Amino acid sequence: MRDMALETPPDITVSGLSKVFGHGPEAVRAITDANLTLAQGEFLSLLGPSGCGKTTLLRIIAGLESPSAGEVLVRGRPVWPGGRRSAAATRPVSMMFQEARLFPWFTVAENVALPLRTAGVGRRERMERARRICAAVGLERFTDHSPGQLSGGMRQRASLARALVTDPQVLLLDEPFGALDAMTRDTLNMELLEVCARANVTTILVTHSIAEAAFLSDRVAVLASRPARIVETVDIPFARPRSLDLQRSGAFQDMVAGLRHTLTKGAA
Repeated sequence: MRDMALETPPDITVSGLSKVFGHGPEAVRAITDANLTLAQGEFLSLLGPSGCGKTTLLRIIAGLESPSAGEVLVRGRPVWPGGRRSAAATRPVSMMFQEARLFPWFTVAENVALPLRTAGVGRRERMERARRICAAVGLERFTDHSPGQLSGGMRQRASLARALVTDPQVLLLDEPFGALDAMTRDTLNMELLEVCARANVTTILVTHSIAEAAFLSDRVAVLASRPARIVETVDIPFARPRSLDLQRSGAFQDMVAGLRHTLTKGAA
């Protein structure tokens, strides 16, 4: 576990959050009364059945979807003051999606540098920063390639680099490696752990993989079926840094079994 001083204010606070899509008898309640608190540098996974509202919760925290009720604070700033998105609150937040979403007419480095271009950073500086972060995720030999020349795993590395190029304080990950083969997924999970630890970035991961949640996280929030509600938050006791050997241990397998049991109860 990371050392999280009690006096340090939380990086993310979610209080009484609810989300309803539509109105009247056709309304769909996606999230009900969600509450979360994350300390600086903490890694939390959201684990729950498909369609239970995990991604919706992540998008509300990111400022991409407005809540119906409740509050989200990022580093003490409300994300949705008066129901309107606050650019100041979401500035330190970066999000990585399931798909790489790379522009085919740009090189890898140009794709990675896009958030800096949007922020008005000069070309020379943004390309230097893009190449530096590409090297950190194992893409130093591919910066001048087009996305079409990359494998699926390499494209996700580029997407991760793009999410990290702005030096975010909060990183939101929506099943970023779910479509990859097991070996590539393990490799990228190890790189994700190293990058997050080095930058001390506060991270929330949406995943369907119980083992992935147990391996990466400091805590796992288990969500029930729609409407999403957090039925239990489980502390992960394994020391950092972690290696893939951890996943073969009896303690790890017991943790996965316990999470699976909690998830099954919540889905019932």
